[in-house]
Amino acid sequence: MCPGRAMPRHVLLAVVMVVTGSINTLSTKWADSSEAVNLDGQKQPFNHPFLQAVGMFMGELLCLFVFGIRKCMRRNHEVANADDAHAPRNYNPLIFLPAAICDMLGTSIMYIGLNLTYASSFQMLRGAVIIFTALLSVAFLGRVIQRHMWVGMLTVLTGLLLVGLSDILFKDSGSSNSNTNTNGVIAGDLLIILAQIIVAVQMVYEERFVTRYNVHPLAAVGWEGLWGFLCLGLLLIPFYYIKVGNFSQTAGHRLENVPDAFEQMKNNRHIILAIVGNIISIAFFNFAGISVTVELSATTRMVLDSVRTLVIWVFSLIIGWQKFQWLQIVGFLFLVVGMSLYNDLIIMPAWRRWRAGRELREPGRPELGLDEERRRLLGNAVQ
Repeated sequence: MCPGRAMPRHVLLAVVMVVTGSINTLSTKWADSSEAVNLDGQKQPFNHPFLQAVGMFMGELLCLFVFGIRKCMRRNHEVANADDAHAPRNYNPLIFLPAAICDMLGTSIMYIGLNLTYASSFQMLRGAVIIFTALLSVAFLGRVIQRHMWVGMLTVLTGLLLVGLSDILFKDSGSSNSNTNTNGVIAGDLLIILAQIIVAVQMVYEERFVTRYNVHPLAAVGWEGLWGFLCLGLLLIPFYYIKVGNFSQTAGHRLENVPDAFEQMKNNRHIILAIVGNIISIAFFNFAGISVTVELSATTRMVLDSVRTLVIWVFSLIIGWQKFQWLQIVGFLFLVVGMSLYNDLIIMPAWRRWRAGRELREPGRPELGLDEERRRLLGNAVQ
């Protein structure tokens, strides 16, 4: 595929990943902030992180059914191209079990950390996954990160830090956990950082094995969803018998209480709508995300994932979930510049064109023919 035709597909994948990922986070926050009467007869927030993680895997599992339908519809075409170099190789579905376990651990730990710390800190610290993924990609994939990409990642992280700090420094910014104590904030932050290391391991593992077997993104997401759904779904049974005291707001203070969750959903239909939105959006988000991993890189996927912070921030401002702070504008500018630098968009191409034009205007340079000059400029543009 020529570069001119590949770019629109890459842009579409990036947009789908950011939009559906934002919907996923916003719907999860909507469910968490919704209150309903539980089995104890008390009105409590919907605090069921493990059940929500099972819903996430259910959304991923939907991709496997879509892949099966797609494969049946195109069976003749695939048989005709069975010898193609890009055709999928035979693989054992168990290769996706480690990625599913990483996803299960990372998501569950992040949801627990979100209950302990501020929502702004949650969004800010998730940006740290860019650094972890880049380092692991260099160490285990032999990837070379160019200078402008390193600068872009550091700039993106600076922007995420500023946006997150605005909610911490300004008390009126609308934190969702205003009553959280200092120890809880520190513990939650550490859990979220730990989760980002696990997520980075998952991304690098996917890039290594998905590209090796040429697995279709729908199949890869679906198999991870199946293993995650089975593993975490079975773990919900022992979680019901584990009492954690005030750490959990569920009926009976259990680590996870599925009957209590369904009771709250019955008493507040908005929770059902939020969970359904979560399941559907995560299906599209993971498909777009793993497609970016295959066609671009794991680090690019992490940068795009971090952009969700911007979308969520803007949406929160529009609907009044938080107040505007000038520090967020500064963070937004850092994010835009960092994304442009990392993806080699606007800033670097403009600088190369300016440098090429300056070289042409230097006195004493020999005159070039039109074709020769065009070749030289194009050569500089792709360096």
